[in-house]
Amino acid sequence: MRKHLYFPILLMIVMSCSSNNKSTSTVFANYNDYPEVHESLWLDYNTNSTVFKIWSPTAEDVRLNLYRTGHGATKTSSAYLKNNSNALWSLNKKGDLAGTYYTFEILIDGIWQHETPGIYAQAVGVNGNRAMVVDLQKTNPSGWENDNRIKINQPNEAIIYELHVRDITSHQNSGSSLSGKYLGLVETGTKYQELTTGIDHMKELGITHVHLLPAYDHYSIDETKLDSAQFNWGYDPQNYNVPEGSFSSDPYNAAVRIREFKQMVQSFHSHGIGVILDVVYNHTGRTEESNFNREVPGYYYRQNEDGSWSNASGCGNETASDRPMMKKFMKESILFWAKEYHLDGFRFDLMGIHDIETMNEIAKSIKEVDPSIFIYGEGWTAGGSPLPDERKAIKRNTFKMPHISAFSDDLRDGIKGSVFEDKSTGFVSGAADMEESIKFGVVGSINHPQINYQAVNYSDSAWTNEPWQAVSYVSCHDNQTLFDKLGISRPDATSEQIADMHKLANAIVLTSQGISFLHAGVEMMRTKGGEHNSYNKSDAVNSIDWNWKKDNEEVFNYYKALISLRKAHPAFYMPTAEMVREKLNFRGTSKGLVSFEIVDNANNDCWSKILVVYNAKPKKIQFELTSRWWLAAIGSTVNEKGIRQVSDFVKIPPSSMLIAFQK
Repeated sequence: MRKHLYFPILLMIVMSCSSNNKSTSTVFANYNDYPEVHESLWLDYNTNSTVFKIWSPTAEDVRLNLYRTGHGATKTSSAYLKNNSNALWSLNKKGDLAGTYYTFEILIDGIWQHETPGIYAQAVGVNGNRAMVVDLQKTNPSGWENDNRIKINQPNEAIIYELHVRDITSHQNSGSSLSGKYLGLVETGTKYQELTTGIDHMKELGITHVHLLPAYDHYSIDETKLDSAQFNWGYDPQNYNVPEGSFSSDPYNAAVRIREFKQMVQSFHSHGIGVILDVVYNHTGRTEESNFNREVPGYYYRQNEDGSWSNASGCGNETASDRPMMKKFMKESILFWAKEYHLDGFRFDLMGIHDIETMNEIAKSIKEVDPSIFIYGEGWTAGGSPLPDERKAIKRNTFKMPHISAFSDDLRDGIKGSVFEDKSTGFVSGAADMEESIKFGVVGSINHPQINYQAVNYSDSAWTNEPWQAVSYVSCHDNQTLFDKLGISRPDATSEQIADMHKLANAIVLTSQGISFLHAGVEMMRTKGGEHNSYNKSDAVNSIDWNWKKDNEEVFNYYKALISLRKAHPAFYMPTAEMVREKLNFRGTSKGLVSFEIVDNANNDCWSKILVVYNAKPKKIQFELTSRWWLAAIGSTVNEKGIRQVSDFVKIPPSSMLIAFQK
């Protein structure tokens, strides 16, 4: 994730006293001396009163401003909060304040900071500048109390479909009447020339979970100008605990975005699809002017020795998850989303910036809410950090995080080539010596006796305890789409050859033991015209053109059939490394060829034995067999019930996968 850049600035925090204020700020030697607060910092609302709270150890005074609306107009009143203990400032206002907008102002070193809705805001007005007192119960759609998450036993039962809220419905041929909106994502009955689109397409494809790119309130989109062309992935957080307003039908009414987000989740669940939220706690969209910094300057961010902002995010700052109050915020924010919005999972952007202890505490608390909720993230940073490597939640430390999964860039680049080099190729596109990287991906990055770890592209040892701790993928929102990457790295290939490589790439993903992860539109060979980083490009670049489904119907049907096959056969998502080592055995490997067998009705599969062969060679091969098999997949054909029986040998088409089974 490399979406926007802010220049690092010098951190200078002055904590002197002033005789002109009601109280004086406390001088601390360093951030470790700041007092902790263990009680709730959420707004405490009931129909009789509302308690406003904020933590600010360096504040001399804190003022609450009340407004009738979320924008414009003058404030109706102001009142001062009381410093109770441990820098917890609070104020109990009598009466039913539901629907009232508010901000905080903090006095530090005699200077009133800019107004802030507070980092614990649960509802905000247009553009997120003012919070609103909200009765969350009244934002629940009808039947919300009966809404249930999608139950899975292990994360690798999931088949994830990553998308931006706008992309599925923003093209004019999507058939949607709610283009770019939360409710557009779950609008049923939409079609393009008799082909399903939208959520009906997702159901037809067979995915189990949808992964939404950041859908909390972010800075990039001006919600007062939604008639103008605007697009952003949303990796510039503003208010972490509130849905983004531009995806709602009315960003001016703070309750609407909450209700419609819940309606979206409820509808996905009713169609058997879980909802995963992409979360970006590793940095904020602004630094000095962020809500964090207006409450407690500097505290929520890491700094370099010279006082400048550390920048492991590549976006101008990085948050300090290892500081107690940032850890508290992250844990409580995730729990809020899980409980209030019934979410099924969370994807952590640049998870490597966070410390292992915090990530483990978050995972533990989430599992206590519902064991089926799962967490995965990017096991890397975008730059150096003061946090020592042994404490970072990076990929090679995944084994220290027993309830968390990480993306496998080993498999990603092993399949298609480096995402950072346009001309780089991978296993499916003709690169040599990628077979061990493919095998490593197949077993979910566990320790397996048949893998030569010295020949794996990036990792020289296993980094997971269990296979589901690896996320198997070949493309995502970042970098070029799979179709674009294959075309750019193999300009000599015909369109038919590109299609074959494309199918083989995700055939490997869907037959590997990790969590299967697909980039939305990959099933119809999505293109962004070669664009590497479309975070702020137009809908024209980012939208799903449903002509692709028509033009690449064979590719779509192949993906659909493979997803169905994976879901029907638990041998492809074994729960433990021990079972994978016992049941999955690699056969002979040569340049452009990887094959393995899964035996003994693995994971209670109805197939007693499964043979999988990846032929990345540009020519047909003859694969020797030692017994009789039923073919379930060969070339572009997939039939779980069996295509035909073969024995002695089978001819496998170029750039394709074979799956055979014995009953």
